[in-house]
Amino acid sequence: MVSITLSVPIEMKKQMDTHPEMNWSEVTRQAIREKLIILAKMDLMLSKSKMTEKDALELGRKVNQAVAKRILSGA
Repeated sequence: MVSITLSVPIEMKKQMDTHPEMNWSEVTRQAIREKLIILAKMDLMLSKSKMTEKDALELGRKVNQAVAKRILSGA
């Protein structure tokens, strides 16, 4: 197994220190494992997609415009 160094904000470390019973290394491993599973699923979905980056940006612009219009109209 390899080691990594992780930086956390001071306040987070203080909160972690209030729970010395926790194995924070294991919590971190689980969080990374879960994120990797999600990323693998995303990679699989995207590998079958025919949408280009240009298409995605255009779709994003259209969604943003529709949301802005909806908010401004009070709907």
